[in-house]
Amino acid sequence: MNAFTIKDLENLSGIKAHTIRIWEQRYSFLRPQRTTTNIRYYTNEELKIVLNIALLNKYGYKISHIDKMSAEEVREKIVSLSHAEALQERLVNDLLQYMIDLDLEKFEDLLDNYIQAKGIDKVISFLIFPFLDKIGILWQASQLHPAQEHIVTNIIRQKLIVGIECVVSHIAVNKKVILFLPEGEYHELGLLYTYYLLKSRGVQVIYLGANVPFHDLEFITSYKQPDYLYTHLTCIAGNFNFEKFLSKIHQHAPQVQIIVSGQLTNCNMKKLPAGVLLKRSLSEVLEFIAAL
Repeated sequence: MNAFTIKDLENLSGIKAHTIRIWEQRYSFLRPQRTTTNIRYYTNEELKIVLNIALLNKYGYKISHIDKMSAEEVREKIVSLSHAEALQERLVNDLLQYMIDLDLEKFEDLLDNYIQAKGIDKVISFLIFPFLDKIGILWQASQLHPAQEHIVTNIIRQKLIVGIECVVSHIAVNKKVILFLPEGEYHELGLLYTYYLLKSRGVQVIYLGANVPFHDLEFITSYKQPDYLYTHLTCIAGNFNFEKFLSKIHQHAPQVQIIVSGQLTNCNMKKLPAGVLLKRSLSEVLEFIAAL
């Protein structure tokens, strides 16, 4: 069973920790456990409850009303939400809950049903990327069991690869991009999604994958002379020095623009090396690719 902090609940639900504490005092749906040092922690079930309540509250239901509902009534109200953003949030929350419960059949069925109804393109942009954004929060906080991470990662990886193989672009962009993850970074899904976006745009892509030794990156960069080096950083070893990593790339390939996206772009940096651009959100990534 996972144990989530109040900060995890805040990050995953969008509800401020202060508000969650007030809910605990006034209503009956949350009963956090406490560690021996008196720090709150929440179970899988409580995370699901907060996600569901946050979604209903966001779309007009009062907390006092929700508190009186049964679990079945809460689910019925959530399913009845017809707004597109509400549907997206519900499905992403379902994926998150299926992952936590290791309910792999439901997890894959949800993706497959949506692919069948809307196509791989829609499922990648509408479900997979927002889902990756949420579990990136858990990766950073080390709140996922490796088994949970590996299993769902492989399921999504298969869907992304199918999407990449099937995509056909009717335009051609005279730009070349090398996609890679540095040594110690194995979270490949964000990079695969970027591959999909670039290929859809007609950009030439050289995909090196995860855990790439620097000398291999240096060799391929020198040989292929790309316009861009692109990496997506989610969660990497504790001794990873972000600034030193970027400076080293720029030193060995000063003529190449370096693009970085992912959760780690939100860390504080004293100074970016020349030629480095950080893309801190999906919208920024999409704007960059559209401008190629």
